[in-house]
Amino acid sequence: MGIYLDNAATTMQKPDCVIEAVAQAMGHMGNSGRGAYGEALDASRMIYETREQLSSLFGLGNPKQAAFSCNSTEALNTAILGLLGPGDHVISTVMEHNSVLRPLYRLEKEGAQISFCPCDEKGRLRMEELPGLVKKNTKALVCTHASNLTGNANDLMTLGAFCKERGLLFIVDASQTAGVLPIDMKAMNIDVVCFTGHKSLYGPQGTGGLCVREGLSIRPLKSGGSGVHTYLKEHPPEMPTALEAGTLNGHGIAGLHAALQFLSDTGIENIHRHEMNLLRQFYQGIREIPGIRVYGDLDTDYRAAVLALNIGDYDSSEVSDELSYRYGISTRPGAHCAPLMHQSMGTVDQGMVRFSFSWFNTKEEVDLAIQAIRELAEE
Repeated sequence: MGIYLDNAATTMQKPDCVIEAVAQAMGHMGNSGRGAYGEALDASRMIYETREQLSSLFGLGNPKQAAFSCNSTEALNTAILGLLGPGDHVISTVMEHNSVLRPLYRLEKEGAQISFCPCDEKGRLRMEELPGLVKKNTKALVCTHASNLTGNANDLMTLGAFCKERGLLFIVDASQTAGVLPIDMKAMNIDVVCFTGHKSLYGPQGTGGLCVREGLSIRPLKSGGSGVHTYLKEHPPEMPTALEAGTLNGHGIAGLHAALQFLSDTGIENIHRHEMNLLRQFYQGIREIPGIRVYGDLDTDYRAAVLALNIGDYDSSEVSDELSYRYGISTRPGAHCAPLMHQSMGTVDQGMVRFSFSWFNTKEEVDLAIQAIRELAEE
């Protein structure tokens, strides 16, 4: 097995308990909410327990306000398209992933307005420019917690206070931070947190969801079977059913349930500390190598364990291919579904090579990655 350093895309290495939970569910789980027999009730209990875990993790306060989706993309589409519409003005940032940008562009075609807050030369959000972007019809701020490209994190406490003072909805993309950086929806005045299960939550792919502030109603993205209110022509409005049409990914949620317990037992602070130690080791090892350019603000620990770099003017895909074929090191090159960030950083043509660390990476692996970068740069 090679050295896997693409954890910002998905944490390939999962805790054993997650794998075991999925396998167990595949052999024994029924369909939650679709019967009163033992296998269906077991599924319902496990899924509700997972809602409780998510409510605790994000400071939601009510497990019924945690709805499941396939991933962050579906959750973000549900929140953005379900809360905003023609005539609304939305503020977002150049740090966003296409999972935010493309739903916003769709709204723009339908008559909404969008303003993007810029970043500085290190990819840090220029929060001082946010007040000047607010208009009379501004309805929401949609913002990533941390960039999937640079790892730079945004101050959710300050952004939440900004939104509360102006009566704006605050929608947060926690794809890169759920499981490593603290999120408290009530303390941070967050209306919706969108998350995926397969990254720093260490759950299976095909899991994710959105936690919605109590009292906030979102137009459902999908409608259909729910297991309740069969004779209604409309999809049931009660949470979490309102945002969960069709059969849930119970087998995946079983894995997520185990993953959240692993996080609780291990401690997200311990996980983040370990990842940051690896990031610091890697940064210190490559920062002085001639020809290396590192992007982002590496002078703070309030960030995701992500580092993007380039070697001279070499195409990022060529560098990533060499790392894979010659050294067995998995990284992510190219544009990373973050077009505005690459435009901001001047790397549209070259892209970047992204390294991202997890709980299961080791110091020895980082040393090998440093040596590989040094050899490629020398060549």
